[in-house]
Amino acid sequence: MAYMSQEGYDKLVAELKRLESVERPKASAAIAEARDKGDLSENSEYDAAREAQAHLEDKINMLKIAISESKIVDTSRLSSDTVQILSKVEMTNMANKSKMTYTIVSENEADLREGKISIKTPIAQGLLNKKVGDIAEIKIPRGTIKLRIDKISIA
Repeated sequence: MAYMSQEGYDKLVAELKRLESVERPKASAAIAEARDKGDLSENSEYDAAREAQAHLEDKINMLKIAISESKIVDTSRLSSDTVQILSKVEMTNMANKSKMTYTIVSENEADLREGKISIKTPIAQGLLNKKVGDIAEIKIPRGTIKLRIDKISIA
C-alpha cells in the first residue's frame, strides 16, 4: 500500500486516463499502419509498433496497480511535530551550512525538481520521526551527512 496526497492520486488517475484514451489508440493505429505494409515476418516497423504497444500496456497495468494500492492521506489529521509522509522539512546540512527543503511523498509522487523525495530514499528514512532541532545522521552513497531539522510543516 502506498500512502499519497490527493494531488498525487489525481495525477496518477489523469495519467492512466491519458494513456488509455490517447496513447493506446495511437499504438493501435501504428500497428495497423505497419501491418498494411505487407509481409509481417520481415516488417521491422510492425515489430517496433508491437513492442511499443507492449511497453504501453505494461505502463497502464503498473498505473492501475499503483492506483488500486494507494491510500489517500487526510492531511488535516497530520501533525507537524515529527517528520512523516507529506511533511515538508526545512533543514541545514551541518557540514557546509547549506539549506534545503524536501517534501516526503510516496514513490509515485517523487519529483526531485519539485523538491519531492520518495519516502523510501535514505534521506527520507533518516528524517522520519525526527523533531525540529534534531540532527539526523544519514548514510548516503558518498558517506554520512548530518542534517539539522529547522522546520516541519504539512505539504
